Amino acid sequence: QAQLVESGGGLVQPGGSLRLSCVASGSIFSINAMGWYRQAPGKERELVARISGGSTNYADSVKGRFTISRDNAKNTVYLQMNGLKPDDTAVYFCDADLRSYDGNYDHYWGQGTQVTVSS
Repeated sequence: QAQLVESGGGLVQPGGSLRLSCVASGSIFSINAMGWYRQAPGKERELVARISGGSTNYADSVKGRFTISRDNAKNTVYLQMNGLKPDDTAVYFCDADLRSYDGNYDHYWGQGTQVTVSS
């Protein structure tokens, strides 16, 4: 079993910045991909950004404003969010595709962290 714990959410004014972090812990042999999704009230969960190896992909709505990065030694993924807009308000979830020491491949979600962009 593994756990993902996010941090870094909060209230920020439009145009501001936040940096989200997500740490994976537990029985982890290797991590393939990690990413960030978000879910606004009344909307479906959507991909924000994902990183696998040296490759990244972003939702069109965040390209040029958000940057995903990863520290493999710390099993941590980051999301630097700049130029935040009210439409970015949502609960942000971290996810990971990983292999545990028992050989199983599984997908995990974090518990989510609230990001609110408002003046």
